[in-house]
Amino acid sequence: MANHSTTSHGMSSNTSHSVTEKSGEPTKYDPGKMIMDHVTDAHDWHLWGEGQDAVSLPLPIILYSSSKGIVCFSSSKFHHGHEAFDGFMINEKGGIQWADENNKEAIIDLSITKNVLAMILGVLTLGFIVTGMAMSYGKNKGRAPKGFHNLVEPLILFIRDDVARASIPKSKADKYLPLLLSIFFFIFTLNLFGLIPIFPGGANVTGNIAITMVLAVIVFLTVNLSANKYYWKHIFLPDVPVWMYVIIIPIEILGVVLKPFVLMLRLFANITAGHIIILGFFSLIFIFGAMKPGLGYAVSPLSVAFTVFMSLLELLVAFLQAFVFTLLTAIYIGSAVEEHHH
Repeated sequence: MANHSTTSHGMSSNTSHSVTEKSGEPTKYDPGKMIMDHVTDAHDWHLWGEGQDAVSLPLPIILYSSSKGIVCFSSSKFHHGHEAFDGFMINEKGGIQWADENNKEAIIDLSITKNVLAMILGVLTLGFIVTGMAMSYGKNKGRAPKGFHNLVEPLILFIRDDVARASIPKSKADKYLPLLLSIFFFIFTLNLFGLIPIFPGGANVTGNIAITMVLAVIVFLTVNLSANKYYWKHIFLPDVPVWMYVIIIPIEILGVVLKPFVLMLRLFANITAGHIIILGFFSLIFIFGAMKPGLGYAVSPLSVAFTVFMSLLELLVAFLQAFVFTLLTAIYIGSAVEEHHH
């Protein structure tokens, strides 16, 4: 654990009135910085408290450079971005660079950041649930599951019957079911974790463009590597007059790339926007309080009410975004493997 009084350079902070190191006086509340600190990745995980009493969980820093090789140490060595360590420092964007600005040697950052740890916890949670369900089915063959497993089973059947088999030819649907289930539960679980305000929640994993990009690349490769000759014929030899090929073929090729690209942006934008709106409503308390303490108290009930309402709405969004991503993936796969009918 590490105590800190201020947080900068991408390190997360929940403080409403931070204290400057030199003067010891409160700095002006910056809602934009607070919001960005929460929706971006970080090298530590804020737990509770504020100011000098704030407590955070340091995370492992793993770096590789040709001159130093692999270097591992705790993020607490950076003292939350205020000091350099072993020749490295955290820059204003939260990335790690050389303390010597003249050193242009490349650094490969393999650190366990907040988002990485959140994904590990999410995968372990899913593994625990799936393993428990498999053992339960093995012991109680022919009987309905009980407890929490009875809540998860309808979701599995929903993805199987109303997403996979409804979008992909029935003879091939079950082949892609593990992928679709993995995508759905991965996104849904991390969306739910992101709505929990305390550890192990609060990480904006699916609101990170790098994460959604990897998911989109997986979909892109699956669709195009599974595609049959009829799919490629429709793209390169569409059933239109030959003179229209110069227009239609580039559009079809562009569509191959744009489909996963839209998947990436939709998930990233919706989840990030939800977090920003919630934090924006919460910030109103401190914005009005900075003007006059009485205004902060007056606006707080309304601000909290809107924050709670948006949080409940985000529960629905958490499911819808996982469902939409999975459904569109199934539709794209279905269009790629569907056999031609005369």
